[in-house]
Amino acid sequence: MKAIVNAKLVLVDHYIPNGVIVFDNEKIISFGKKSEISVPKDAEIIDAKGLYVGPGLIDIHTHAADNKWIFSEPKATSEFMLKHGVTSVLPALYYNLNKQQYLDACDSIINAYKNGDFENFMGFYMEGPYLNPKFGCDREKNTWKGAIDKNDYLPLIDKAKDYAKVWCISPEREGIENFVYDVKKSIPNIVFTVAHSEASPEQIERFIPLGLRIGTHHTNATGTIEKYSECRGVCVDETVNYNKEIYAEIISDKMGLHVDPYMQRLVRKIKGDYRIILISDQFVGDGPIPKGYEECDDIHFDWAGEIAGSGLTLDIACRNFINHTGCSICDAFKFASYNPACALGVIDYGSIRVGNKPNLIIVDEEFNVKKVINKGKVVND
Repeated sequence: MKAIVNAKLVLVDHYIPNGVIVFDNEKIISFGKKSEISVPKDAEIIDAKGLYVGPGLIDIHTHAADNKWIFSEPKATSEFMLKHGVTSVLPALYYNLNKQQYLDACDSIINAYKNGDFENFMGFYMEGPYLNPKFGCDREKNTWKGAIDKNDYLPLIDKAKDYAKVWCISPEREGIENFVYDVKKSIPNIVFTVAHSEASPEQIERFIPLGLRIGTHHTNATGTIEKYSECRGVCVDETVNYNKEIYAEIISDKMGLHVDPYMQRLVRKIKGDYRIILISDQFVGDGPIPKGYEECDDIHFDWAGEIAGSGLTLDIACRNFINHTGCSICDAFKFASYNPACALGVIDYGSIRVGNKPNLIIVDEEFNVKKVINKGKVVND
């Protein structure tokens, strides 16, 4: 049994100052004001020193950590993310992997999880394979540009079916309906996203009844349809903004290159605080930082000077979003923990609530992670 005392507890929509939270390795047992909570005499006491205590972060979309591919080094990347407060993660597998590489990547992560070397693994974020080949980094490595073929994708669905939580699609791809129905048949609770796409609203909205409810890295790798010269049409970003069912993923880097700070504020105003999900979307990149962008220490570039994903961890994304939008720490936890849990349909993660998993982090007023508790155990002392 453990108890965190002298804490500012972060709930979904408010704080509890001078709070206490009691938990074991399985669940949160009680929480509230110091005057209301009885702490067992034999409990191990953790003093939060007046800092914020919130739910562990849930990164639903990242390919890497510490500039290492998750599928290549699952143990090292898991430990790195845990130290940054990410107690649940969906490793993203991208269309730069061919069929065998997809299968091998799944095996690598699943085996690490089964061996106890990936404690914060929550499932897969399948970013592909059938996305619009015009969008995204590493386009030259995309081997999935041809016709959508059951013989190619059924082994992938079978491999991932017990672990995949999210599957990305480009709704405009010819034959995508058969793929979607086959994924849904094998994984009834799967969440679909619109990703790397220039689909029309009608093409996107037809998949909402089948579980499309996330816009992958909103305003990144999305096309624009022009009705007439100099007349803006509507496309993916407008569809995500318009449909209240769809969550908007945001990559919030320090300089606002992925999503301009003004756009971040606009999306928050449109979508509201319960339909935004912060992601890190870290990728492996070793290109030089282009001249004039020396402050971009949380973005990766390729050797052509193009953005190659982020170098973020989710705690840094939270800090950046606070700075860019003026949101509170309470809001940041919502965007990086509660909302992802809701989007995935998991009820015992993402918030401080009796019975929830005891995944907790302690942060200061600038969202620097001071302590991480995963499954009731202190990770980073």
